Amino acid sequence: MSDTEAIVVFITAPNLEEAGRLAEMLIETRLAACVQILPEVESVYRWQGAIERKREVLLTAKTIRSRFADLEREVRALHSYETPEIIAVAVTAGSAPYLSWLSGSR
Repeated sequence: MSDTEAIVVFITAPNLEEAGRLAEMLIETRLAACVQILPEVESVYRWQGAIERKREVLLTAKTIRSRFADLEREVRALHSYETPEIIAVAVTAGSAPYLSWLSGSR
């Protein structure tokens, strides 16, 4: 894996307002080249021994591996959750022009 490898980072937020703040911060700080906001997902998970079911907003941030640590730190600093979801997945294939644009977005 290289530092310039494209990744997609999944981040959940409690509402559109917080999701918008996170997305704008990621773009303004150049930690992501593009962030999509999916306005409503339903999450089912176990938290502190109880099964929870919540409506959340899902962000997908496209970036490169070398930016992940800074992205995680900045999201955690602004996020209202005690333990926010911040998960990166490697992009195994993609449009060459898009991946070139993504790695060059600085």
